[in-house]
Amino acid sequence: MNRMGAGLYTWHNGKMEDQMGTTTDQRFERWQRFRTGRNQALAADHGWLTLTSFQWLADSPSAVEYVPGLWSTDGTTAVLTASVDDGLTSVADGAPVSGTVSATLLDEESLMWVQYGGADGTQVQVELAMRAGKYAIRTRDAESPVFTGFDGVPTFEFDPAWEITGRFEAYPEPVGVPIATANPLVDGVHRSVGEVIFQVPGVEHELRLQVEEEKLGALTATFHDETNGISTDEWRKVAIPRPRPDGSVVIDFNRAINYPSAFTPYGTCPMPVRGNSLGVEVKAGEKLPG
Repeated sequence: MNRMGAGLYTWHNGKMEDQMGTTTDQRFERWQRFRTGRNQALAADHGWLTLTSFQWLADSPSAVEYVPGLWSTDGTTAVLTASVDDGLTSVADGAPVSGTVSATLLDEESLMWVQYGGADGTQVQVELAMRAGKYAIRTRDAESPVFTGFDGVPTFEFDPAWEITGRFEAYPEPVGVPIATANPLVDGVHRSVGEVIFQVPGVEHELRLQVEEEKLGALTATFHDETNGISTDEWRKVAIPRPRPDGSVVIDFNRAINYPSAFTPYGTCPMPVRGNSLGVEVKAGEKLPG
């Protein structure tokens, strides 16, 4: 197996190239494009940076903080009762909410349901969410200071040495592993499909991370490392392109990113599965938000 920086690069015309002939300059430019896209995504209207509350729904019609109307759930369905004077409208079609409306979600699903406030009535969107088998709402306020003051996520400097070639070893069957989340009242499940195995600079032994499968066979590793709580958030994640036919994978820690819970206390983001703790400082990717 290739160690980081060993056998991956050669010099050609005064520039370092990888085995695909890509120079360090080209890799840096790709990383810059990735960073631009990442910051633009975070700055999206009513995105993660606009979260301003998280509230569980009661089993009888009740008022909640910040949001007009009466809210409740019978365990399977969420119910909202409001009048036109409450100023709530449907996110889907802008129709005023008058009377009683309901919605049903599966666990881990979300719905941008109703909106209110501001000059055009769309300043705050209310997200209905099903988490740990219970209904909750989250408000997403376009005037949140976290959102209006955002100017990008700080990162470590790009370092091609943190683009590592490793290998993927699939489990015979996916394994559901119980995990905690950023919300202590919400438990989660990590659907481990296998492990990526790799080495990092200055460490002789191999490291392993359990991974989940994403669309089109890509993988995601959620991990702790020795920078957590110092220069980085308590945990981060890194996307890994689909394994090659020989099982090899490229893990680019320059693209390690924060979960939404790094920016807001109202996230329910998954923590790493037990064992996904790297006993090294991964000085690559996103740092603590400013």
